[in-house]
Amino acid sequence: MINGLRISTALALVLVASCGAGDPAERIDTKDRAAIEAIVRDYILKHPEIIPEAINGMQARDVSKLLSSNRSEIETAFPGAVAGNPKGDVTLVEFFDYACPYCRAGHADVRKLIADDPKLRVVYRDFPVLSEASGEAAMAALSAASQGKYLAFHDRMFETPGKVDRERTIAVVRSAGLNEVRTAKDLTSPALKAEIAKNLDLGRALGLTGTPTYIVGDRILSGAVGYAKLAEAIAAARAAKAA
Repeated sequence: MINGLRISTALALVLVASCGAGDPAERIDTKDRAAIEAIVRDYILKHPEIIPEAINGMQARDVSKLLSSNRSEIETAFPGAVAGNPKGDVTLVEFFDYACPYCRAGHADVRKLIADDPKLRVVYRDFPVLSEASGEAAMAALSAASQGKYLAFHDRMFETPGKVDRERTIAVVRSAGLNEVRTAKDLTSPALKAEIAKNLDLGRALGLTGTPTYIVGDRILSGAVGYAKLAEAIAAARAAKAA
């Protein structure tokens, strides 16, 4: 059996040979190179699990870099479309669609996180990809944000049963106490349309493929992953900041 020291040495030599300055042939001759490559190949064949581990590690680094380069845009909320502690030490960003049943399932998890964690800031990003009706609901939500009633509208949209359509959106506008005339005007607002377009472009840039998608720290979590997984990601992001 190949021991760990031998493998580590072989891998290090391969890296030196392939990545160092100058001609690798000047440092390792053909016979030694063939022996090293044979050792590494034999180890990979016996332990194929290291391949997905390596790929996952590379992907994690790529995601971290992608999020870091877009951090400000991701975490800067549309005015009013935010919950929790406005000066929280960790920000959870949720991309969602009102017509998405998985977003509805995850809504209670986010509300519980806000209730349980006084240092958590939540940014809501309307990401209407499922239907024209969900796009209209998203526009109404941004109108609610500009009226200082985003959460009242947002919570009712997810907590009121029924298919998302114009009639239901109008009913929620009324029950949330929004100014109906202003909201009707806002449904065609170029500024609010631009905000939705920005969210969609940002989601595509981040490679998001569906809703809900949560971003916290250097992690992207797709789907209704549940309270425990979200809480763990928040704790990890908080620990990373403290390190």
